[in-house]
Amino acid sequence: MRQWFETPAGRYLLEWEREEFDRVVGDIFGYHALQLGLPEIDALQANRMPHKWLALRHPPAAEHQPKAAIVTDFAALPFEENSIDLLVLPHTLELSADPHATLREVERVLVPEGRVVVCGLNPASLWGLRQRRAHLYRRLGFGELFLPEAGEFIGYWRLRDWLRLLSFEVEAGDFGCWRPALSSEQWLGRFDWMDRLGKRWWPIFGAVYFIVAVKRVRGIKLIGPAWKQAPARAAAPVPVANRSHRHRHHRTHP
Repeated sequence: MRQWFETPAGRYLLEWEREEFDRVVGDIFGYHALQLGLPEIDALQANRMPHKWLALRHPPAAEHQPKAAIVTDFAALPFEENSIDLLVLPHTLELSADPHATLREVERVLVPEGRVVVCGLNPASLWGLRQRRAHLYRRLGFGELFLPEAGEFIGYWRLRDWLRLLSFEVEAGDFGCWRPALSSEQWLGRFDWMDRLGKRWWPIFGAVYFIVAVKRVRGIKLIGPAWKQAPARAAAPVPVANRSHRHRHHRTHP
């Protein structure tokens, strides 16, 4: 993935994603934020939480050592349950050997009402179409892939279903990068008009999607202060005394 981001298409995608992450995470508040993977994108740059970490699967090169980086398995994060306010997953799931396990771990460490931001390459796009065609050509013995070979791209609606099963509520969804799957920077520049029109006319065919989801915890009931409770009614023992009196009167006069 790192090498692909150095291509013209990769730089185009990276620039759009950086701007989108800055827009999305800038207004999410809390104390602890965590990014899983892809140090090429500082997805938490615009976030103002006091504690931010970057989790990586493998140790980075010495010359590219990020700040506050930890090396860990994304399916077994070294954080307590309900301890992280925000998690960002830039292409994390599609590059994961077990995206389901990663999502379950995200749900475990995220606080109730915490947010997860996921971005991924959209298989239902011009870029996804070229990638599928390239896979076919490779089976025939020629051609090369346009997108990175690692990982399996996860569709937008498929990911929404996964989140719903884990009790997440999708708060926002967006698409971007509508230019054709071209390898030349010059030709990509000629089709910049497609970005202006794509958001309005064919949004779901963007090369990349963003999803913001909130962790909902069912069955929680807020209890108000005791002074809001209605005062208890005074006991009325008189009817009991009357019943006792009538009973004695009946026995005295058969």
